[in-house]
Formats: sequence, C-alpha cells, structure tokens
Amino acid sequence: MSGPAAGPRERRLGVSLGRIAGIPVILTWPWFLVTVIITVFFGPRVEANFPGIGLGAYVVALGYALLLALSVLIHEFAHALSARAFGWPTRQIVLNLWGGHTQFEHFSSSPGRSLAVALAGPASNFLLALVSWGIILASEQGTVVDLLANTLFWANLILAVFNVLPGLPLDGGRIVESAVWKATGSQDRGTIAAGWAGRVIVLLFVGLVLGLPLLSGRAPQFTLVIISVLVATFMWAGAGEAIRTARIRLRIPGLTAGMLKQPAIGLPSASTVSELRRLAAGRPDLAAVLLDAEGRPEFVVDFGALADVPEEAAGTTRASTSVRPLASRAGIDESASGQELLKLLDSSDGFEFPVTNAQGAVTGVLHRLAVIDALTGKRTPGSA
Repeated sequence: MSGPAAGPRERRLGVSLGRIAGIPVILTWPWFLVTVIITVFFGPRVEANFPGIGLGAYVVALGYALLLALSVLIHEFAHALSARAFGWPTRQIVLNLWGGHTQFEHFSSSPGRSLAVALAGPASNFLLALVSWGIILASEQGTVVDLLANTLFWANLILAVFNVLPGLPLDGGRIVESAVWKATGSQDRGTIAAGWAGRVIVLLFVGLVLGLPLLSGRAPQFTLVIISVLVATFMWAGAGEAIRTARIRLRIPGLTAGMLKQPAIGLPSASTVSELRRLAAGRPDLAAVLLDAEGRPEFVVDFGALADVPEEAAGTTRASTSVRPLASRAGIDESASGQELLKLLDSSDGFEFPVTNAQGAVTGVLHRLAVIDALTGKRTPGSA
C-alpha cells in the first residue's frame, strides 16, 4: 500500500491510507467514532467469554473493528476492480460511518455491466464468509481466533445478504435498475424504480424489526430499535437522493435557454430612464440589457432601484446609474439546451446571462436560479 500524500480535499474527508492498486483510499473521521463504539460494545462480550483477560478484551474488540473495516474495504475494492475490467476509472474508495462507497469518474455503462460491478461487492463478502468458516473449522473452539472468526463470518454473511436486497442505495438495487433500464432504455427511470424499491425495503425492514417482537408479545430490544432506526434513516435518505438525482438527469435534455429566459430588450448604454419606462410599459416581466459601443450585452438594469427616479428627472437620468453586471458578455443562444446549456452556465460564477437569437440580438436574460428551479422541479420550463 503506497501513494502520494492526501490533497486538501482528501484531508477534509479524513485520513488518507494511500493507494491500493493505484486507487486512493480515504478513512473518514466518522469511521473512528464507529470503531470506538464497536470496541466499547464488543469488549465486555470478549471479557465474558475469557474471564481474566482484562484490558486485552478491548484489544480483541479493536481487532474485530479493524477486521470489519477490512471486510468493507475488500467489498469496495471488488467494485473498483470489476469496474476497471470494463475500463471505468475509479476516483477513490471512501470508508465512512455506514461502511464505504466507491466513487467513479464519468463513464459509459450498460445494464449488464452496471449490475456486474454492483454485485461484485456482495460476492466478495460471501467469499470472506467462506474463508471465515474455514478458519472456524480449522481453529480450536473457545479461543480468541474462534470468536473473531465467528463474528467475522456472521458480519460478512449479513453484509452480503443485506446488500443484495433489490433496492437502492443497496448494491442489489442495481438489479431493479438494470431490469427497468433494459426495458425502457433509460438508466434514470431504472434508478427511480430502484429508489422506490429501496423505500419499500425500508418499510418492510422496520415492520419486521418492530412488528415481530410485538406480535409475539415482547417489547423490541432498545439497542436493536436504535440500530434499526439508524439503518432505516440512512437507507431512506440514500433512496431519496437516488430518486432526486435521477429526476434531475431526466429533466436536463428538456431544458433550453429560450424556455427558461426572462424576456428582455437590448438598449444602448446611453438610454435614459424615461426611454426605458416607455419601452417597458405594460411589460412587468421584461428585463433590460444595456449594450456597449460594439453592441455586446454588458449590464442588466435594476428596475427596482430606478423606480425612485422622479418623472421630471427620468428624461435626463441614464438607466446605467443602477445596473448589475452580466455573468458573461457572450450571449447564450436561445437554442442552447441540455448538457450544452449547463456547461455554458458552469463557465462562470455569475447569476445572470444574456440570451440571444440567431442574429445575435438580445432576447432575454437567463437566471441561474431559474435553471436550478427547473432541474429540481420547482418550475416547469416554459412557465412564467
């Protein structure tokens, strides 16, 4: 295991463990909290099995926490290796509060490949469970090795089975995603279906944890309830995020600058408030863009600030006395759409962009917030 020191962003995430097979591995700060909890919770159990071991019980418990982290790392590394087989670049592996995740760069996928990469993780846990079972058979019962091997066996078996359940954010959610993707030709529709499947699994999971004890006349164990609530919250949030992200991606192709723009007129920079008011009469939705000497859009007029200019002074007061600079002086064509439009907006940190027609004349102002609202469903493209 080797690699260069972590960059600033990686240091914010946690501790860099270097690189494995060229893939950066990050240990996030919450992982240390989980390790402490596992050590404190598992330590008394070890001490109960081995009276007189003393503080050594917590050393064994820490060893279990590290073996569990290794299991998660192998799980994520299996994702990365299978992705590499398809030529997908892996950005990094992150071990966090809930286990871990593998971050990929942009790539072109297919239903079959996506499913293969997703299921490689649970397959590695099944393999680790088999290895642990072999250690159990080969070791002497009642020893520390036997205890750790048993715990690791059940941890990996549960991790594998739980992860193949068909709903996001679990790896098995790719089963649903790939099936719908194959049927509809849309990965995003598959992701939405898998996200809803994940929510159904959460409800069933909570129902089983709370319902089974109650049906048998027993109160659910407090510790089990707390763990179940945490797991359910994580899964529900992950499923919801998958659904929201997929819906945004589905909306991207339908976005155009012409649909989302605020109508505007282009005026010479020397235009007066009086001229502006006359042209904008009866058009409360109209924006005004001031042009430079070469006819390029330069500023957006702040109508609110100019409203205080008295009528007797409007003929001599220039509209340029209250303006906002445009994010770019290069107009965005009305036909710009989808990813092309988003790339144009990403080229600047500003909030307002001039929109032009095929002849280069200013026809509108595109507000970044309008695009965000359209992506998130708060506004329908083409609506006022």
